[in-house]
Amino acid sequence: MDKNLLANLDLIVFDLDGTLLNDRNRITDETVELVNELKKLGVKFSFASGRLHNAILKHAERLKLTTPLISLDGSLIKSYPDGKIIHESYVKEKYVLKALNMANELLVKIALCHGDAIYYTDSNSLIPQLIEKVDAVYKEVNSYANYLRHTLEIVVSGENKKLMKAFYKQMQFPYSFGLTTSFYKSHHHDNVYYLEIRNHGNSKGKGLKRLARYLKVKMKRTAVLGDWYNDRSLFETKALKIAVANAVDEIKELADYVTTRTNDEGGAAEFLEMVLEAKKK
Repeated sequence: MDKNLLANLDLIVFDLDGTLLNDRNRITDETVELVNELKKLGVKFSFASGRLHNAILKHAERLKLTTPLISLDGSLIKSYPDGKIIHESYVKEKYVLKALNMANELLVKIALCHGDAIYYTDSNSLIPQLIEKVDAVYKEVNSYANYLRHTLEIVVSGENKKLMKAFYKQMQFPYSFGLTTSFYKSHHHDNVYYLEIRNHGNSKGKGLKRLARYLKVKMKRTAVLGDWYNDRSLFETKALKIAVANAVDEIKELADYVTTRTNDEGGAAEFLEMVLEAKKK
């Protein structure tokens, strides 16, 4: 690892689940201490998460962050702690309706993610158990009719990979326009697949670029840490790319450095220690 690159870092952005957080949904004390030391040296920190904004605030508080946070895989960038909207992008109502109709036809589960909660109906009652948006607020509603607007992300879940792929295809060009779709396998549930649908131009990677411009930080002075398939867009930027030891092979192959420790062993702290040592020399 080039120590000059580490010494010149101004911004470090963490994925949360499987990266910064251990398997008990906590940031280790070692990581907190290192973040505090690096903040004294002028380094800024943020998150790029698939979680809802309000589901990442307790971790922002633990690190006492003062930078905007990227949530719902880039669909929302909101400052912390004052709550100023830096970027938000709602899925068009016609595509929300299309997704709901397709979910009904294909018998897969679907939910609508807003900034404050994930909404689901009785026929989608398994959504809180299936969707891996940790610490999110889930609200059961009688109908989606009043929740079509202000949808930042549509999440679809199913066990039949073929049906999920068919759904995925219908939400892409030339069948649908102006959408970004992500298809990936569950972290924790065997044979469960997810489809996440957002407006085009919204991903963790795009969110990182927007955040860097907002903070006036050059991408080459930025580092990202991740572990899972939905971190790919982060690892396709010009930032310094760090994969934790438990990362999937696809992310490791894109990484500039792979830690020797997993998320549960303090992989993020391992990298932060390297940055601190480089900055102190």
